[in-house]
Amino acid sequence: MPADFVRTPAPRRTFLRHAAVAAAVPAAAALTGLDLASPARADTLPDFAPVPPSSLGPALNAAGYYVAPIADALHWVTDGSYQAMFLTTREGVMLVDAPPTLGHNLQRAIDDVTRPAGLPNRVTHLIHSHSHADHIGASGLFGGAERIGHAENRWLLRRAADPLRPAPDTVFEDHLVVEVGGERLELHYHGPNHAPDNIFVRAPRQRTLMVVDVVYPGWVPFTRLAVSQDVPGWIRAHDVALGYRWNTLVGGHLGRLGTRADAELQRQYVGDLRDSAKSALEGVDPTPFFAKYGPTGNSWAVFRTYLEAVAERAAGPVTAKYLGRLAAADVFTVDNAAAMLESLRIDSDVLGPFGVHA
Repeated sequence: MPADFVRTPAPRRTFLRHAAVAAAVPAAAALTGLDLASPARADTLPDFAPVPPSSLGPALNAAGYYVAPIADALHWVTDGSYQAMFLTTREGVMLVDAPPTLGHNLQRAIDDVTRPAGLPNRVTHLIHSHSHADHIGASGLFGGAERIGHAENRWLLRRAADPLRPAPDTVFEDHLVVEVGGERLELHYHGPNHAPDNIFVRAPRQRTLMVVDVVYPGWVPFTRLAVSQDVPGWIRAHDVALGYRWNTLVGGHLGRLGTRADAELQRQYVGDLRDSAKSALEGVDPTPFFAKYGPTGNSWAVFRTYLEAVAERAAGPVTAKYLGRLAAADVFTVDNAAAMLESLRIDSDVLGPFGVHA
């Protein structure tokens, strides 16, 4: 303890506030079903449906990554959870994204490809799909590379002031063509979706599209519709992606590449979820929730329990339909339904019993 540190008794008001918080913790734990007093054990965690073999990717090497060609000079690398894409050229490497879970394995994967071919292994251009740290948090490892992103990407990264995610040197508004050593990538922006700056990256000669945090090949979307900041834009991004000409999709997550059938299947899942959420919003009666919590004046308890009930009802038929077709349909569909119904309420004026009535 520092010599100048003197412990003084807490004021009574502070003590009472801390006591109230401590008393509330067991109540919160009981509400969520969590035992906060002891660490989780594997034998107490919930079980979920098996992952369909078709949803899994290739085995990783001893260093924890897998790298393989997509077509010609275009390659992809994954650690089973995150993905990046790179294009080798006679003048250097164009890398799209630098997930921190891959970290130094990105350069190792590039070396695996370039050294046998006698090509330069230096990353000369690093393209940011968007600003989120889980996809570009290793960008700082590639000093000297020209970083490229959408104009919004530069603004977000300058605001973040994160040395591990330097802001891009080159930015664009609508589209940009990046050509290095005879190879070409086309960058397009179609408005906010998962993030305000999320872009579409197309390798035309290799008929490959990379769009991150939109389509999750073989899986349902990550929680709350990929924690998207613009849900209507995220939903529309499925149509935008399918409007391009491509055979292979790099989705940025999980262990395998995607196909057009994967994108079509997820678009169908999202459409079914939207229809089910709309039906549930219009069908769940809020009366019992007001009867229970209204007399206490706890409006948040009314809305929490009501919205949870709507999400559960919306998720039920969708989970049943996609179980065995999309991995983790039983893991995240309730969360995805909750995000969908909130978007319907605030973006589309589908308010159910809380709308304007005659």
